[in-house]
Amino acid sequence: MSDYQTFTADDARLFALTHGDTFRDSDQLEAEEFGDGNLNLVFRVKNQQGRSLIVKQALPYARCVGESWPLTIDRARIEAEVLLRHGRICPQHTVQVLHYDAALAAIVMEDLGQWDILRGALVAGKQFPKLASQMAHYLAHTLFHTSDFVLNGLQKKTEVARFLNPELCLITEDLFFTDPYCNHERNSIHQAILPQARELWHDEALQAEVARLKADFLSKPQALLHGDVHSGSIFVSAEQCKVIDAEFGFYGPVGFDVGSLLGNLLLSYAGQFGLQEDAAAREQQQRYLLGQIETLWQDFASEFSQLMQTQTKESSFANSRYQSFYLQQVLADSIGYAGCELIRRTVGLAHVADLEQIRNEQLRARCERFALALGRQLILQRHGLTTIQQLLTLVQHLPIPA
Repeated sequence: MSDYQTFTADDARLFALTHGDTFRDSDQLEAEEFGDGNLNLVFRVKNQQGRSLIVKQALPYARCVGESWPLTIDRARIEAEVLLRHGRICPQHTVQVLHYDAALAAIVMEDLGQWDILRGALVAGKQFPKLASQMAHYLAHTLFHTSDFVLNGLQKKTEVARFLNPELCLITEDLFFTDPYCNHERNSIHQAILPQARELWHDEALQAEVARLKADFLSKPQALLHGDVHSGSIFVSAEQCKVIDAEFGFYGPVGFDVGSLLGNLLLSYAGQFGLQEDAAAREQQQRYLLGQIETLWQDFASEFSQLMQTQTKESSFANSRYQSFYLQQVLADSIGYAGCELIRRTVGLAHVADLEQIRNEQLRARCERFALALGRQLILQRHGLTTIQQLLTLVQHLPIPA
């Protein structure tokens, strides 16, 4: 880190001018630091014509906590390389990286600021009919083309080593699979649902299944994951979506990326009970969300199956029965990880606007209880839910708790 220095707005402006291939020396550039959340510095650099770029720099600690939580700046390399790798596979749905500087742990990328962040758009009741099919395409292609179906043993092991990401994986391991199931100081639990949180801490059957999911997360390097496919990491317009923020990327179970997105769509579904007062509008938005969940899995499964049948390079994995088994296991994993996402976003450290923006505390508590109950059922029943229609039926028939 001898050449590392924390960027100021002036540093970000010069970095974008030097490496962005967008601005001219004569441009009058402005740089604004707006912060993307928990870990990094993020600047928007723009000229007088309104053209703009994003400069993102990894801090050597977790921004949300401070210097008491140190983190490696190598996560900037992970993010840049995952986005570049995914961008070569699926450029239409991956944010474009223009430059990465290892010493400064800084990235220049395209600015999607004119698009909507998916989470906020869903909270506002917006709909994007192409979202699920486009994200299914992104997930199917990025996961398949970085898997054993395509890479030989030497290539795959080299890639696994290149994308080792122990510090950020540990964050996921703790926040996803450990903290919500015990009385941990990092948890943030609204008082009204504390009894339900305590039930999680003593639910041995649930904890056993979460342990199985965690063990797979630790030991099943199936493909190069984005690692954090939540609705705050997806920008959307009327016609297109693009994924950002891949610093949690690593080689892990395919179902983790798929399940993370399923879980976020279900969080939006749960939040609608408290966000939308008009019953007809609420039901219409929830139907849209369930339709997107169905399309996401069906299109993902269809595209992944087609890729397995036509582009598998390893003869052992060309067996059609094996491919069917593999895809069924991905569905079970995805449902389980979706359940973990519902629970950790409700009682863990990192909450979401889908629930937090519900103004009525009693309604919010009911929605949170629904999210916890649904998450538990998904984790426990994931092997019995063999079709996406069965998952949707479970969601629709689960009562919102009092």
